[in-house]
Amino acid sequence: MAKEFSRSQRVSQEMQKEIALILQREIKDPRVGMATVSGIELSRDLAYAKVFVTFLNVLTDNADPDTVKNGIKALQDASGYIRTLLGKAMRLRIVPELTFAYDNSLIEGMRMSNLVTNVIKNDVERQVNPGSDEEK
Repeated sequence: MAKEFSRSQRVSQEMQKEIALILQREIKDPRVGMATVSGIELSRDLAYAKVFVTFLNVLTDNADPDTVKNGIKALQDASGYIRTLLGKAMRLRIVPELTFAYDNSLIEGMRMSNLVTNVIKNDVERQVNPGSDEEK
């Protein structure tokens, strides 16, 4: 029976779960806030991992633009500690070096959804009032 997923994919899924737990339970830095691990890119030799995170406090409109930079910096500063805890939790021979990157796909998805909603709303308004747009 052939394997459905490669080893790096399986390790990356497990690593995503473990890092999410570590961020939730162990990291007490207020700059991190409510961080969510949205994905991990793991090298084939399992030596390097790029961890994509989102911050829930950034989703509000009144969020400070430096919140993301400060959060990523805090995670990068704590990457050695996170790596140590990850090594204990997963028992890997080589624990990958972690780099953190902000994943803005959630915000971009919300922006695209709002654009589509506005276009649909404008289209419905044009169908209801066909002559009002031509006068403008």
